[in-house]
Amino acid sequence: MTTVQKMSQLYAPTLKEDPGEAELASHRLLLRAGMIRKVAAGVYDYLPLAWRSIRKIEAVVRDEMESIGAQELRLPAMQPAELWHQSHRWDDYGPELMRFTDRHEREFCLGPTHEEVVTSLVRNELRSYKQLPVTLYQIQTKYRDEIRPRFGLLRGREFIMKDAYSFNATKESLQESYDEEGVAYERICDRLGIDWRAVDADSGQIGGKVSIEFMALAESGEASLLYCDCGYASDDEAATAGVHVEACGDHLEKVETPRMGTIAELAEFMGVPECATVKALLGKDADGVTTLIFVPGDHDLNDIKISHVVVGFEMLTDDEIGERGFVKGFIGPVDVPAGVHVIADISLRQSGHWLVGANERDYHFKGAQVGRDFPEPEWADVITARIGDRCPVCGKPLQGARGIEIGQIFQLGTKYSEAMGAAFTDEDGVDKPLLMGCYGIGVSRTLASIVEQGNDENGIVWPVCVAPFEVAVLPLSVGDDLVDPMATKIAAALAAAGVETVLDDRDERAGVKFNDADLYGWPYQVIVGKRGATAGEVELKVRATNERIIIAADEVAATLAGLVAEQRARFTHEAALGMQAARRA
Repeated sequence: MTTVQKMSQLYAPTLKEDPGEAELASHRLLLRAGMIRKVAAGVYDYLPLAWRSIRKIEAVVRDEMESIGAQELRLPAMQPAELWHQSHRWDDYGPELMRFTDRHEREFCLGPTHEEVVTSLVRNELRSYKQLPVTLYQIQTKYRDEIRPRFGLLRGREFIMKDAYSFNATKESLQESYDEEGVAYERICDRLGIDWRAVDADSGQIGGKVSIEFMALAESGEASLLYCDCGYASDDEAATAGVHVEACGDHLEKVETPRMGTIAELAEFMGVPECATVKALLGKDADGVTTLIFVPGDHDLNDIKISHVVVGFEMLTDDEIGERGFVKGFIGPVDVPAGVHVIADISLRQSGHWLVGANERDYHFKGAQVGRDFPEPEWADVITARIGDRCPVCGKPLQGARGIEIGQIFQLGTKYSEAMGAAFTDEDGVDKPLLMGCYGIGVSRTLASIVEQGNDENGIVWPVCVAPFEVAVLPLSVGDDLVDPMATKIAAALAAAGVETVLDDRDERAGVKFNDADLYGWPYQVIVGKRGATAGEVELKVRATNERIIIAADEVAATLAGLVAEQRARFTHEAALGMQAARRA
């Protein structure tokens, strides 16, 4: 049975002033509304109101995981280093991995993810194709030693995540599991009222070659997204695009360019757009081999992409550039010293002649031609695509947005199963490594993302499906024989109808109650004052629109029960299925 929560007994201490540390709306409002409290940098307490919303998010996630046959389990947060050595990630993961040694000098880490542990679990259990496919998932606290925790729940050192792992016998079966998780993630986003977009993404430290991120669209998002009306979408770490590059000159000409050491200066001096210039960057690989990279002058090198092309790539310092025989600002492809690995972005293939450095201070070459004036480089996609580049699918200009990553799905293939000896016997009796998929949703990030999308100058604007409580009853006086009894009766009637109700029974001024109600973000507010109570009426405020209507006191409970039921129906599994069908129609 639903009971009424009295504000006088609710542990939700508000803050009157904006916390100085809070840069984003979600961080500021969750702190001010008494929903989270900082314990240490990137580590937070979840107070009762936030925890109610977290549980609602988890319930939706569980419902959708179970709808595709995923089975919930619980894996340990503390993981032995030996498992990470087996997958070769102990050293590769980097300083973000929370490592420690126990009293017996054995190394452990606090798991940021659970590929190693779950692979270790199933390698002794899933031995036959007849047992496959299987998808296992959990909702658990994860740990990551962020160098700079910030933005509250959006970049923490401790966070709540749902992680799932599928085990399959064939590529076709893996694709089916991957697709099932993808459509389940769509339904989760829809059911939580999130304005979202799915984008192609880089797999990063998790591994695999196929990955999609689910982004909550928000101007405050840390990720840059590129998309097209044709349906193409990607984050800028993985986006490929057509790039306009202009040729400059038709024969090799050495041009004096005094002190023109930047692309902007060079383009202005030569009277050409920056897309007619070629930018050179110098780095080295893991073995110290000099790597020279050429990109269009108006684009930047993509750190993620180049790391896939050159293992251990890092930029050279100014001193190292000079030591290796190059002049910063005037580097070019003609007469490059022997032993240098030369790479050029694939977009430069279309430009027959380059405006590029001459490897001599204060000089550039105009009209340098691949194959004639310098050897053909290794071609690779190494630049960051940007708004206005051509869509790789239809050729139209790409549009841009910003987003917050709330989920990501991966096809891992045999990355972990081969390294850790997780094999099964197929129909022909042949042992093969399990094919794996990995699927994560940041539950605490999702909470913050919902607040980031739903807020105004007065506080949080929750969708009903995630709000800690659905209705707040605000008596403007307490302890009297008119307003207080009417408010208590209305709250009891709402609770009896199954509506999650909070009664603000505090002996506070009306302004305090109004301000707190908006700050907490209660979707519906029933305001009971003396004048209205005398006439048998109350005021109903809808938080999302700030609409206010006068309604009979004896009708408000039934009216709100209907409104809440209507809102709940918008965010059910069946409603999400309908939204998916409409998108695909």
